[in-house]
Amino acid sequence: MRLPISIYIITFNNGATIERALKSVAGWADEIIVVDSHSTDGTAEIAARYTDKLYQYDTTNLRDKYQFAHDRCSNTWVMFIDADEWLTDKIKDEIVGILKSNTVNDGFMVKRRNIYLGREIRFGGWYPDHEIRLYRKDRGGWQGGIHAKVHVKGRIGRLKNHYMHTPYVDTSHQIKTIDRYSGAYAEDLFQSGRRFHLFNMLLRPVYRFFRDYMFKLGFLDGIPGLIIMASTMYYVFMKHAKLWELEKKNEKKGDFQG
Repeated sequence: MRLPISIYIITFNNGATIERALKSVAGWADEIIVVDSHSTDGTAEIAARYTDKLYQYDTTNLRDKYQFAHDRCSNTWVMFIDADEWLTDKIKDEIVGILKSNTVNDGFMVKRRNIYLGREIRFGGWYPDHEIRLYRKDRGGWQGGIHAKVHVKGRIGRLKNHYMHTPYVDTSHQIKTIDRYSGAYAEDLFQSGRRFHLFNMLLRPVYRFFRDYMFKLGFLDGIPGLIIMASTMYYVFMKHAKLWELEKKNEKKGDFQG
């Protein structure tokens, strides 16, 4: 018997990772929803081998895309995983037990472990990495901008086990992702009225170094941990640099219009 749960995944050119994600839930969940955005690398063809509920939805707003996938689910309980994540047998067994126990919770925080450059990251800013992933559909929904998250009305529990994640193929992929996300984050800050402060650009990267690498023992993750720390500091620096850039462009635009 398949578990009466809907798993939903959003994709775009995830052909290198999507099959592992789908294999981890195929035959376990009775419904798999995949929402693609016209991938060109075979992602949709791979997904079609595991589910007949494959949708195409084009948007630059991740919140809207996740919510679109959420709305396609037909079960009381839903869970989302990204195309570069997968569920372990331990967490699947735990979820089975929860859903059979008539839990009073409306959602669950779930821990994630990251595999980076061939190493499971156990320290620093990447662990523990957790958010609401499993929840009652009628009690949850997506809110936020570039870092949109599920918000649930009701009681929140915690799962003991974790799921797995491979965030980057290599360091080049990581730098490209940082460039994209730092720009989107700066745009969110600008649109929400937040303004550039030199203090943030200079000191927040240093704060992250001491917090994640020293106090959270990121140095124990070896060279991968060091690369994570350097790239995190770069990301924090660049999102504030791009916020400054946006402000300057807006000022010039205003001068020109004036």
